[in-house]
Amino acid sequence: MQKSFTDQLGNEITINYPLKRIVSLVPSQTELLFDLGLDEEIVGLTKFCIHPIEKFAAKAKVGGTKKLLIERIRDLKPDLIIGNKEENSRADIELLQQEFPVWMSDIYNLEDAIQTITDIGNLVDRQPEATYLNHLINAGFRDLQTLAVEKAIDKTVAYVIWKDPYMLAGRHTFIDDILRKIGLQNVILESRYPEIELSQLEAKNCNLVFLSSEPYPFKEKHIEEIQSAMPNAKVMLVDGEMFSWYGSRLVKAVQYFFEFQNQLISK
Repeated sequence: MQKSFTDQLGNEITINYPLKRIVSLVPSQTELLFDLGLDEEIVGLTKFCIHPIEKFAAKAKVGGTKKLLIERIRDLKPDLIIGNKEENSRADIELLQQEFPVWMSDIYNLEDAIQTITDIGNLVDRQPEATYLNHLINAGFRDLQTLAVEKAIDKTVAYVIWKDPYMLAGRHTFIDDILRKIGLQNVILESRYPEIELSQLEAKNCNLVFLSSEPYPFKEKHIEEIQSAMPNAKVMLVDGEMFSWYGSRLVKAVQYFFEFQNQLISK
């Protein structure tokens, strides 16, 4: 049986069912596929698709999200490839689209993420499982937004994703939307991921500076440099997966942010 779908970039693909060989090119979407109950069907993933870790080792690795091993993907003969506009390189995707059904997501906010879970659920014939995940995510983030108001969090924040040069999450990013959902105001008004000098960041006079655990692996040792430049801000490490993974990780993120909001009140 064949079905046709239009992905989030407007590309139409036709898939043969039942799906037997899926290659996933994005860590958060790989985790989603496993949580939707697919296991044997996933034959390839990237070296960054580490969740769930117990299933990671058994699967073929097809390179990194930005530098795919095209020949290895060809060898896997996938029925379906699932990627993302921001995380995968356009050249790699266009090459794969010539040979395989490639479905692409394009995500900027929580609502896009929820729609993607629905779309992928339809794509892989796991609609009830996707609906249940979205129920948990919707309910959880509704409560988080209510609590943000009740607890009067309303702090300003800068979210740092890279060092040398410093890069921050700006507007029109999933991270920016998540910050807003938990009651925080992003001081970076530029779009996407602008580079910034510490002196410029200091001038923003924000209450909080978050150092993300990914893609740059910020550690405790990095806090001191920024803290010395911004003595009036609270500089802290945060779990990058919770702020930037947009699949089923959002279910775990709800509990993380409940505890995180309480942490912010005490700061």
